[in-house]
Amino acid sequence: MAMAGGSSFEDEIVESDIELEGEVVEPDNDPPQKMGDPSAEVSNEKFDQSQLAKKEGVDAISEGKLDEAIEHLTEAVVLNPTSAIVYAARASVFVKSKKPNAAIRDADAALKINPDSAKGYKSRGMAKAMLGKWEEAAQDLRMAAKLDYDEEIAAELKKVEPNVLKIEEHRRKYERLRKERDMKKAEMEKQRKHAEEISAASAVLKDGDVIAIHSSSELESKLKAASTLSRLAVLYFTAGWCGPCRFIGPVCKSLAEKHRNVVFLKVDIDELNSVAYRWNVSSVPSFFFVRNGKEIDKVVGADKNGLERKLAQHGSS
Repeated sequence: MAMAGGSSFEDEIVESDIELEGEVVEPDNDPPQKMGDPSAEVSNEKFDQSQLAKKEGVDAISEGKLDEAIEHLTEAVVLNPTSAIVYAARASVFVKSKKPNAAIRDADAALKINPDSAKGYKSRGMAKAMLGKWEEAAQDLRMAAKLDYDEEIAAELKKVEPNVLKIEEHRRKYERLRKERDMKKAEMEKQRKHAEEISAASAVLKDGDVIAIHSSSELESKLKAASTLSRLAVLYFTAGWCGPCRFIGPVCKSLAEKHRNVVFLKVDIDELNSVAYRWNVSSVPSFFFVRNGKEIDKVVGADKNGLERKLAQHGSS
């Protein structure tokens, strides 16, 4: 019984072993077998000699003399290096000799000469199965069956395909687990960043107080913080020379203390004329009710009752 897997993933995802059927062999690390010169010209005499050597090789295979068969087929390859059949035949002998790497080299040579060599695909598929390369083996054997089906290919596929199915199921399982892990990590990172934003936003606001604004950038920072905390902001425009503003100022402070979840921001139009212009302030005091950076309502004048109604209407929404 062969085993596959055993590698580990990050973040405590450990891939289990897969129980696979079928024996695998140790890779053959012999020096590469002698190959023919593909640029050599094959005369009629060499072709005939190659055919004779191939026949002797096939006869040796039938007698179970594998080493002798390889010698004859090697002679045939050297005499006629343009024959995919000879390479494929020698590849089949290497398979029988349990030399899968040598078989793969010959099968590759056969398929380079003839991309439709069924015997080339068959030998290479069987060799890759011997090395435990089940998915590659199945691919080659399926192609061999498509080109020239035989019972030996069918029998080999019956051994290989169940392992391929197990590997594919195993891969899908751990791809799903990795995806779930990555989604969880992304969600945790999102929550961490949100918590940081909440903390940073809370740090720039003063609950229960009216915050005096002295620059356009400070106003944007405070409004952004209010949006991050999903709070209503009341933007209060005033002026030092304005009598009603002096009257409504203590009222705003009292309302801020009462509605601690509402952000009260005070802007002096003489200090920040450009901000007043941008908000289309035509008179003071003016109160803009802002949620998520957008104006949702407005009170103009020192209207204490109006302010309280708007706060009741929007403060908890």
